[in-house]
Amino acid sequence: MIIKPDKKMQIPFGALHLGNTARQLISAALDQGLLSCGKLVQEFEEKFAAVNNVKYAVAVSSGTDADILALAVMHDLGADRGDEVIIPALSFIATGNAVLHAGFTPVFVDIDRKTLNIDPQKIEAAVTKKTRGIMPVHLMGKPADMDAISALAKKYNLYIAEDAAEAHGAKYRGRSAGSIGSTGAFSTYVAHIISTVEGGVITTNDPQIAEILRSLRSHGRNCVCSTCVMNSGEVYCAKRFGNPDVEDIRFTFDRIGYSCKMNEMEAAVGLDNIESYDSILSRRYANLKKGMEIIRQFPEHIYTITEEAHEKIGPHALPIILREHSPLTRKELIDHLNAFYIDSRTLFSSMPTQCAGFAWLGHKPGSFPEAEYIGERAIHIGVHQNITSGHLSYFYDALAALFNRV
Repeated sequence: MIIKPDKKMQIPFGALHLGNTARQLISAALDQGLLSCGKLVQEFEEKFAAVNNVKYAVAVSSGTDADILALAVMHDLGADRGDEVIIPALSFIATGNAVLHAGFTPVFVDIDRKTLNIDPQKIEAAVTKKTRGIMPVHLMGKPADMDAISALAKKYNLYIAEDAAEAHGAKYRGRSAGSIGSTGAFSTYVAHIISTVEGGVITTNDPQIAEILRSLRSHGRNCVCSTCVMNSGEVYCAKRFGNPDVEDIRFTFDRIGYSCKMNEMEAAVGLDNIESYDSILSRRYANLKKGMEIIRQFPEHIYTITEEAHEKIGPHALPIILREHSPLTRKELIDHLNAFYIDSRTLFSSMPTQCAGFAWLGHKPGSFPEAEYIGERAIHIGVHQNITSGHLSYFYDALAALFNRV
């Protein structure tokens, strides 16, 4: 049987959930003229924290900002500018950029090709006298080895900021991704499980860190309330003028900060997504598991990540990795899927050796062979909630049409 491309079975990479709750909340915010970071953002933060089993969540304008602020907290904890943060060589570029924007130096460690995450056996060799933190990435929603990372962090007194951008719903030994380190950084971009269209969230169980994060997201100002009453319809703030040593606390800046607050319309979309979180997560997880099963039908050519007994993968996307002995190139795989109307993304790059922006650090090709392999031989496709069993059967047929002729 010859399988032909069918545009009616198109599989886009992502899908945004936008229901009546978001429309009603946005309309109300517009009518009231209260659009900056206010009551809706606070409600979203509280519900996001509850979903992820943490005490505090601080919403910002992107997942990249979440990474930056999660790291910038370290300046209040004794770190100096230029100190080092260990990160995996393979990740979305935001991870590496965030280290630099937070005022630190990235130190790259190669990954384990099977997990796509930082190789815990290689971390200790990267620790120096200037190392202050480590940012493990739960890539593609698969939790990093947090037992090994936590043990090293304890040994060397390192701060852990989890990059959980893609790890909504992920669990590690029963604990939510983003709840294990001092901070967790999530993206709520349009393709993610909880979306605010654009946005990010930092999670923590430390009240001091939560206060620092609120200051950092608003220029480093001395206002650290969970919600600014002036953005919530109130005219007067007693705290603003109640300090005898400062005329106006709103214009007192304790630290170098950023401008990256989430707005009310974004929070409205996020609240809508949280209402449907359990059903969306369930459907995406079922799609991921079926997709992994499909990939296992073609072991001569491709493989994907696996789920271990101690974890639950957050169903962000489905990685597809070409085996070394497969004669196919990644471009051939991408072009074939495109011909079948199946959208895909490359599975990122080795930041220090495959991203020109980091060339100034002087790393040579071949220094991170596992990350570089994934950067040349891997892609990922969507597993979103609008994908049906029919789409997944079509995906299987598309792969069969390719591999059966090789």
